[in-house]
Amino acid sequence: MAAYAAKFSVTSSGKGTYEITRQVSQIVTESQITTGTVTVFVQHTSASLVIMENADASARTDLEAFFDHLVPEDTPYFVHTYEGPDDMPSHIRMALTRTSEVIPIVKGSMTLGTWQGIFLFEHRAQPHARHIMVSVVGE
Repeated sequence: MAAYAAKFSVTSSGKGTYEITRQVSQIVTESQITTGTVTVFVQHTSASLVIMENADASARTDLEAFFDHLVPEDTPYFVHTYEGPDDMPSHIRMALTRTSEVIPIVKGSMTLGTWQGIFLFEHRAQPHARHIMVSVVGE
């Protein structure tokens, strides 16, 4: 069993989804692991990861609109607003999604479906530098 780890950053321009499939795929290739898994982890409490439609951007637009509706920023009973009105909503949105994803590797490539991509889901309105950890294990 072999293991390989790497880290990269994504600079967001505010709320939205940012595809990171290419960066993760490159790390899988660098690992030289042909059969195993890759774990992708975002080191933040106000951003998350999603595996989502990567062919039609309107699917991600709808996802973002749904979360804005589900967890609005003007909720009057939120106390944790130290960093602004999107502070607590960003933490809730992160808790409702995931901070990590695990994807199988077969023949040296991730086994994502035809229309799947890996995305950083930025929940804050302001730009942020987000750190992504990637761990590849297998043979």
